[in-house]
Amino acid sequence: MGNITIKDKTFRPYITAKQLEAIVDRVADEINRDIEGKKPIFLATLNGAFMFAADLLKRIKNTDCQISFIKISSYSGTETTGNAKELIGLNEDISGRTIIILEDIIETGITMRNMLDKLAAHNPKEIKIATLMYKPHRVRTEGVKPDYVGMETGDEFIVGYGLDYDGYGRNLSDIYIATE
Repeated sequence: MGNITIKDKTFRPYITAKQLEAIVDRVADEINRDIEGKKPIFLATLNGAFMFAADLLKRIKNTDCQISFIKISSYSGTETTGNAKELIGLNEDISGRTIIILEDIIETGITMRNMLDKLAAHNPKEIKIATLMYKPHRVRTEGVKPDYVGMETGDEFIVGYGLDYDGYGRNLSDIYIATE
């Protein structure tokens, strides 16, 4: 696992696929303890959470569940735009259901706050948040605190395992951190 270049940035290894597997195992164990008998709907955010969602759902046991996808974005390049846009909406009836949002990274909380507000209008029983990566010191939005956190990280810009730089790098099985 050496350095890689994506567009104009160089990235160094940060989290290996094996470490990610252990992180996903731990988050799945926590979720499995909480959802037994609830028949939740997992709501994976596209594009970033697709790998996390796929690996996590393989580990959900002892309960019937569904998965759906929503696409909300507030990024341009490496920075948040400050405006969350809903690109693809929810098609399932979530009224009275347990919802578990699957997110790749929560940084400012803008995207998550927008999603929570939109979902609350559909009267779910409860909404929980599972995120692979979390930057708690950067969250500047009220009421955005994940229930399940894979790993806390700093201000570094990261790619891989679904996380991207202008759409590139999502396919990497490891996570890399920008060297600049």
